[in-house]
Amino acid sequence: MSQQAADNAITVKDVTKIYKLYEKPVDRLKESLNPTHKEYHRKFYALNNISFEVKKGETVGIIGTNGSGKSTILKIITGVLTPTTGEVQVEGTISALLELGAGFNMDYTGIENIYMNGTMMGFSRKEMEDKLQDILDFADIGDFVYQPVKTYSSGMFVRLAFALAINVEPEILIVDEALSVGDVFFQSKCYRRMEEIRQKGTTILMVTHDMGSIIKYCDRVVLLNKGDFVAEGAPGHMVDLYKKILANQMDSLEEELQEMNDFSGQSEGRKEKREKGGLMKEKITINSNRTEYGDGRAEIYDLGLFDERGNLTNLLLKGEMFTIKEKIRFHTSLESPIFTYTIKDKKGSDLSGTNTMFEGTDIKPVRQGDSYEVSFTQKMTLQGGEYLLSMSCTGFENGEHVVYHRLYDVANITVISNKNTVGVYDMESTVEAKLNPQD
Repeated sequence: MSQQAADNAITVKDVTKIYKLYEKPVDRLKESLNPTHKEYHRKFYALNNISFEVKKGETVGIIGTNGSGKSTILKIITGVLTPTTGEVQVEGTISALLELGAGFNMDYTGIENIYMNGTMMGFSRKEMEDKLQDILDFADIGDFVYQPVKTYSSGMFVRLAFALAINVEPEILIVDEALSVGDVFFQSKCYRRMEEIRQKGTTILMVTHDMGSIIKYCDRVVLLNKGDFVAEGAPGHMVDLYKKILANQMDSLEEELQEMNDFSGQSEGRKEKREKGGLMKEKITINSNRTEYGDGRAEIYDLGLFDERGNLTNLLLKGEMFTIKEKIRFHTSLESPIFTYTIKDKKGSDLSGTNTMFEGTDIKPVRQGDSYEVSFTQKMTLQGGEYLLSMSCTGFENGEHVVYHRLYDVANITVISNKNTVGVYDMESTVEAKLNPQD
């Protein structure tokens, strides 16, 4: 075995998983009995020639849209599924938290399931007895541990399953979306525990739709799409590529992947040229399904989101300054245009926003052919999460509000936070606590 292979906890090599899909159940029988081996099925590639490695002690995330093959590859790695072709090598004991309750016997009590799963992972009853109290304390489901797990709520189920998975000191921990079921306090407790075992050198492979967790915890990220390997690399970069897939910006994705794989030395020059003369919106994720309207007398033709370091990105850090920039072209003369932005949550509720009229900005009258470049710079105090950006150019004419051009939900904003407080935004409290000892 080479030194590089010895450093790997998980090696996935050329893995393909094909399912046979039949239009009618009888077609399966026809195919099995056909003397000429005629096929009555079509092939569905859940995974198509996937390869990647996970180094020992590394935390790696797998991201992609629903149906991209994330859960399938985890099941192959844990031995639940067998690949059609290819191979997986695992070095170390695995503790896996896949589908809710996978590996649990519904008729057994919580305690019985703990011992049974421990035996399946190779631990003796004495070793599980030593770990039992830690598992029970972490799960915190009280006397329900003595009841059959079929009586549990989904929340109790995931608490026990995660407590077991994370307290057996695995060499490799695999987690698939399981934390989305627990309440926010239990999720926080789980992530703290994951950070503890990560610091001790446990290898972690995780699948989640929570991009904040991916960026905060992962050393590296693998991006899949419709069963195909797309790319792997730094979490922030891979999340940006994932956003392009979500927004159906496949041309922009292909161009970026070509640059990533271009070792000719020419890509930097092309990139520099595009940054000087290209559009800001080409470098961030724009919603292809946005709503836009207006009378057409003005046009928001470009927009961008900049972090504190001046990078064009949809990913912003809580607590840092950021800038929303929009460029507007005018197709007629206007006396006093107003430029706006609004940030909404995923439910469509307005969370924050402002405009040049509120801010008292000196906006001059414009003539046909003029353009304005407007920047809004502020501190990001929203909690970590996903948000939507809208912007517009409007005005007042004869006492009536007129929309020249409005873009609804034109771009997403992913806020990354290492400290979420209660509610929608952080009031950035200064806390002072003074202990008065008893005399």
